[in-house]
Amino acid sequence: MKKMALIALTAVTLLAACNTVSGVGKDVKAAGSAVSSGAESAKPY
Repeated sequence: MKKMALIALTAVTLLAACNTVSGVGKDVKAAGSAVSSGAESAKPY
């Protein structure tokens, strides 16, 4: 019984971590887009 609870807890933790990493990836992508957009608008030509 304890082994099954440990497996379930591990699975939930890993799923939560995947969602967190996914969210960070989206934030980094959005920040990169903002920097790229700012660079484009700062071009002198």
